[in-house]
Amino acid sequence: MKRFFTGIRKNIIRFFFFVFTALLSLSLFSQQTEVRFKITNSKNEPLPYASFSVIKRVDTSVIQTKAADSIGLVKFFLAKNTQYIVRISSTNYQPVAKGITVTSEHTLFSFVAESLTKTMQGVVVTSKAPLMKQEDDKTIVDPEPIAAASTNAYEILEKTPGVFVDQDGNVYLSSMTPATIYINGREMKMSTADVATMLKNLPPNAISKIEILRTPSAKYDASGTGGIVNIVLKKGVKPGMTGSLTAGLQQGSYGNQFLSFNLNNNDGKRSSFINLNYSKRNSFEQIATNRIFAPDSMLAQIAYTKYPGNSYFGGYGISNAWKRNWDVDYDGTISYNNFNNNTDNRSAIKTITNSDTLINNLNRVNNNGFSLNTRQAFDLTKKIDTTGSQWDNDIFYNYNQNNSKQSFSTIYYSPVLFLTGGDGTGNDKRNLFTVKSDLKLKMKSRFTLETGLKFSLLNFKNVANYFDEGSGIRTKDFSRTNTFHYKENINAFYLQDSKTLWKDLIIKAGARLENTNMDGHQLIPGDTNFTIHRTDLFPYIFLSKKVISIAGYELRSYLVYRRTITRPGYDQLNPFPRYVDQYLSEVGNPTLRPQFTTNYEANISVDERPLLAIGYNHTKDIFTNVIYQADSSNSVAYRTYDNLGTNKEIYLRGLGAIPPGKKYFFVIGAQFNHNLYQGLYENKPLSFEKDSWTFFTYHQLKLDKRSQFTLSGFVRIRGLQQFYELSNFGALNTSINRQFMKQKLVITFSLNDIFYTNQNDFTINQGSVDASGNRRADTRRFGMNVRYNFGIKKKEENNDMFNIETPERN
Repeated sequence: MKRFFTGIRKNIIRFFFFVFTALLSLSLFSQQTEVRFKITNSKNEPLPYASFSVIKRVDTSVIQTKAADSIGLVKFFLAKNTQYIVRISSTNYQPVAKGITVTSEHTLFSFVAESLTKTMQGVVVTSKAPLMKQEDDKTIVDPEPIAAASTNAYEILEKTPGVFVDQDGNVYLSSMTPATIYINGREMKMSTADVATMLKNLPPNAISKIEILRTPSAKYDASGTGGIVNIVLKKGVKPGMTGSLTAGLQQGSYGNQFLSFNLNNNDGKRSSFINLNYSKRNSFEQIATNRIFAPDSMLAQIAYTKYPGNSYFGGYGISNAWKRNWDVDYDGTISYNNFNNNTDNRSAIKTITNSDTLINNLNRVNNNGFSLNTRQAFDLTKKIDTTGSQWDNDIFYNYNQNNSKQSFSTIYYSPVLFLTGGDGTGNDKRNLFTVKSDLKLKMKSRFTLETGLKFSLLNFKNVANYFDEGSGIRTKDFSRTNTFHYKENINAFYLQDSKTLWKDLIIKAGARLENTNMDGHQLIPGDTNFTIHRTDLFPYIFLSKKVISIAGYELRSYLVYRRTITRPGYDQLNPFPRYVDQYLSEVGNPTLRPQFTTNYEANISVDERPLLAIGYNHTKDIFTNVIYQADSSNSVAYRTYDNLGTNKEIYLRGLGAIPPGKKYFFVIGAQFNHNLYQGLYENKPLSFEKDSWTFFTYHQLKLDKRSQFTLSGFVRIRGLQQFYELSNFGALNTSINRQFMKQKLVITFSLNDIFYTNQNDFTINQGSVDASGNRRADTRRFGMNVRYNFGIKKKEENNDMFNIETPERN
């Protein structure tokens, strides 16, 4: 098998080298050239994300439309010695329309937009940006089409093509390793459950864009083995006073309701925003499991959990242009979530041959409490020049607190009738403080230098107190009571540079050095601790080359190499057992080592839209969620993490789409993953091999000028989650919206998981563990959203489109 993977890897490299070379040779026959446009205001400040339309003068039906990047630059591939009309629009600026002639010598054009002095009441923002586009080493997702049929950020991720969210809240991109969630470019360092709660508190219309980095550069933390999903929140970028009021509901077996308000104010130099959201949620989950623990004995369990809760969210911030080219930005969020979860878990131990019930009991657990999260960020940016050079300094603080009260009882019906019970409290507090400074210099000859420092400090404290109550006597339960402290300090330095060779070959290379210090200390019930001190280097190489332009569409190829780390978290290291029920506990492993992954990926995009990718991951010391038997009878088990060995993964991803802006737009894609685990499980050799497929799609049809219909969905075939093999499952979602009152009022009806197929059977047969079951949740839901937009609309004015703009020389 080792030879098989070695051969596969070599063939992949050879194949893409051949494709890269062959397509490169085709570019020699292209009659098009890359043309760059730049838009600034009268103060020579770039206008980010301005909309460009390029129209062929002799055939006005040939139109290309793109949005500029953050420094007002945009690229098109146009025919040589041909005249074009360039139209540019940017909010709060007068539209620009100019004529140009493209030649081999003149491929850079600069335009100046004048400020808009007159305004009109009633703003409507209409986006024709693509749902997904490729920008260097990241994919940009416009959430606007999906947000209309969603109640929170978590649902937007669930419906984003190519992003898979499992039932535990893990987000997957390319590999079977979960991605890391960032908010505004900052890692939260929270547990999966806390991240899911945070995303469910974020209102859908508060998101500006979603950045998907499957192969992050050295600028980002090396912990992004599964990639990074960066959710960028809106920060008052729309000039003038704008806002919206949105209300919505969803109804499945239980109902969800939400109400949100956002207000943005931007006068050109200073901007501010506020987002408010309230949601009331309720849902359920049911897990049925059959575990064979002896030749003729089986444990059968059916756990039904109901999750009611209320969430409150507030986001706020202010940005100001200060002195000479200095921008000061402050933003923060605060969210509060209360919950009152109830679980009924019926368990029975039966004989397999004749189905006799030996033990039968009902375990009831109530968890009620709250979680509080607040994030405060201060950013100071110096714009060094107009080409994009800047110095960015960021200070970030994140506080998270979870308080819960638990009461539990177990009624034994057989072999004898009796009742046990107890209660407990849990309190954990997490403080995260980070400081980073990034310098980006755009130098001569299309050379870019990036470097930076980062310091992070995480402090986590957990206190749990439990009591048993029997015959009216309440006693301390020392098997569950614990106190655990954890500190993590990571110091990082990175250096990377990029250079454009010839016309369009981009080379980016760099490395990140990270010093890791971990200290875990258990105080109760026993005084134990662990420490980790290590320093690691993580190289990164990125190549990008324009291959060919066909009918105005650019075909570009990318090659990426990187090395990453996945560090165990405090919940995975805490050695104290966490009680699930009388048959299962969760235990951390303080000897858990970090895992390292080497990734190779080659991909191709068409006109900034991802098309095809193939990659290879090799992970050493992979730590895996495993189940071990805990007693001699094997009826009691514990779930923990262990470094089992190595994992080799090959993935292939394809994506096709019709460009947006027309009446019908769609995205359709597929991803294949092949995984091979090799190591030791229960001190025995382990070899576990599995293939899985994921298919996804998104469709948008404009029924008329004010109505549109969307359809999205995914199917996962032969899914895999650690050692659990999953049956085929998926979901199909649809929505329809209609605009009223001059497009200021938008009403959307949606139906999620139409056929109730987002549930799966699972099996695990590794070592002494032989189990199977079914998992389902409250996923089929009907929803309705009502949004009202208000603000200021600019007045369109016509310029002389045949005034030929003077080009700049490269």
